[in-house]
Amino acid sequence: MKPTNISVKPPTGAPHLAVRLSSTARGARLARRLAGQQLAAWEIPYGSGTSQAVALVTAELAANAITHGRTPGRDFRLTLLLLPVHGVVRVEVTDTRPGRLPRDPVAEPAAPDAPSGRGLLLVAAYAERWGCEVRDAYTKTVWAEVALPR
Repeated sequence: MKPTNISVKPPTGAPHLAVRLSSTARGARLARRLAGQQLAAWEIPYGSGTSQAVALVTAELAANAITHGRTPGRDFRLTLLLLPVHGVVRVEVTDTRPGRLPRDPVAEPAAPDAPSGRGLLLVAAYAERWGCEVRDAYTKTVWAEVALPR
């Protein structure tokens, strides 16, 4: 799936979780765990296909934020939105490097022998759509929308 700049504006009052986490491996692990717990609170069973997809997408976006979007001393923000009217869970990870935009993993694939560089391919595979928004001079948000169970 190709990244898009078109996003769904979350409705006011949509169920959500927003938390700042340290830009460390520990922060990325915590983001994944919080995603699974929040989905369970929204009655999306832990271990279900949707829960696993959201956890994986969250982990990849958080890992990218700490690897490519980290500014020393600055946290990243994880936001999860339950958007049943759109049939998706939206995962947003905001970091402090708006000048470092993610590349399209299909148009610019990682070298076959590269040890990394395939995370956004996983995001594209598990998400209905994904993209990136630069909202101000200090941050960018990479987001993905994972389909809810029918």
